[in-house]
Amino acid sequence: MKKLILTAAALGVVAIAQAQTTWDLPTGYGVNTFQTKNVQQFADDVAELSGGKLKITLHPGGSLFKQPEIKRSIQGGLVPAGEFIISGLANENPVFGVDSIPFLATSYADAKRLLEASKPVQQKVFAKQGIKMLFSVPWPGQSLYSVKAINSADDFKGTKMRAYNPATTKIAQMLGASPVTIQLPELGQALATGAAQNFLTSSASGADGKLYEQTKFFYPVNGWLPCNVTAVSQKAFDALDSATQAAVLKAAAMAEARGWKVSEQVDSDSIDVLRKNGVTIAAPSASIKGALGEIGKKMTADWAASAGADGQAILSAYGQ
Repeated sequence: MKKLILTAAALGVVAIAQAQTTWDLPTGYGVNTFQTKNVQQFADDVAELSGGKLKITLHPGGSLFKQPEIKRSIQGGLVPAGEFIISGLANENPVFGVDSIPFLATSYADAKRLLEASKPVQQKVFAKQGIKMLFSVPWPGQSLYSVKAINSADDFKGTKMRAYNPATTKIAQMLGASPVTIQLPELGQALATGAAQNFLTSSASGADGKLYEQTKFFYPVNGWLPCNVTAVSQKAFDALDSATQAAVLKAAAMAEARGWKVSEQVDSDSIDVLRKNGVTIAAPSASIKGALGEIGKKMTADWAASAGADGQAILSAYGQ
C-alpha cells in the first residue's frame, strides 16, 4: 500500500512537471534597470495568471546572449523569448529604427503616438520572421552626457562618441565625432579607459549604471525615446494552450501600461540622482540645439526615403 502511495505521488510530480512549460528570456540590460524589473514583473504575472503552467526565467545583463544576438536567437529557435532595443535592428529593416529618428518624437505623448503608428508595420515584418511582439516600453528621452563640458557643436569634433545603433552611429559622424560601438554594460569601463568621451543615452541608464562616476555633464536634449521590445517566437507562443496564451497577452498589456508610467517617473528621479552625484545639469546651447535639429531633419528625410512605402505609412499615421 505504501509503495502504491509513493508511486502515485511520483506520478503526480511527473504530471505537474509535464504540465509546466518553461521559457528562458534573455535581456542585455542589468538587473537593476527599470526595464529589466518590468520584464521580471511580466514573468511573475505570467506565472500567476497561467496558474503556474508557464514559467519564464529571466537572464539579465547579457548573461545568456548579448544584446545584438537576442533577436536572432529568438528567430533561430535558440530561446523562445527575449527583450531587445528595437532600433538596434534598423540595419536589418528601416522600420525598426523609427523611434530613434532624432527629434521626431520628443515627449512621452508623441512617442506613444509614434509607437501606435509604427507597431502594425513592425508586427508585419516580425511575423514574416516567426516573431510575435508582446510589449514595448520606452527609455526616457535620450540626452547628452560628456566627460568634459560641451559648449558648442564644434566641441564634438575629434571626440570618441559611444554608439549603440545605426542612428547614433550616424549622429556621431555628422557631429564630427568618431563613433565607437559599446553596449551599455561595458560603457562605464569604456569611459574610464578613455575609449569613449561622450554619448547619448537616457537619464535612467546614467543613474543605474553609475555613469556619473566618469561623466560630469548632462544636457537634457531629449532627442528620442527608444523602445525596448519583449518578443516571443510565434512557434513557442502557438504551442501554448489558449488559456496560457491569454495569460501571456494579459501580462504583456499590463507590462506595457506599467512600463510607460514607470519610465516617465524614472526620468525625473534619475536626473535627481545625477545631480546629487555631482553631475552638472545644463541646458544645451543654441549651437548644440541647432546642430542636432538639422541632423534630425536630415535623418527624418533619409529614413523616409530608405523605408519606402512602409515608412510613409508610419509617418502618415503619426501625422507627419
